[in-house]
Amino acid sequence: QVQLVESGGGLVQAGGSLRLSCAASGGTFSNYAMGWFRQAPGKEREFVSAISRFAGTTYYADSVKGRFTISRDNAKNTVYLQMNSLKPEDTAVYYCAARAKYAQITGRSDEYNTWGQGTQVTVSS
Repeated sequence: QVQLVESGGGLVQAGGSLRLSCAASGGTFSNYAMGWFRQAPGKEREFVSAISRFAGTTYYADSVKGRFTISRDNAKNTVYLQMNSLKPEDTAVYYCAARAKYAQITGRSDEYNTWGQGTQVTVSS
């Protein structure tokens, strides 16, 4: 099974941008559909975006549609989340996750097998 490490979080002003990265190791990256989730203090983890194994299909939560873009580079074993026009309500710990090998893309967090440790994103107003 793959191991996942997120990076790229930080503090940014409202309206700014950040790009999160999630580096995978320990498996053939293209075997796994990938997702991004986030969890704000006192709230449940929520779906942000997902991408299929060869990037043919992407999903977005309504709250980020048009502002966030998910992508992946299978040669670099990395999935990205480009976040533009950030809002204070985007403040959360962001996690990347991998589905089981060959499984289809989904927005359900309980269908992801492997999780990274998370990276903090803070958007100031």
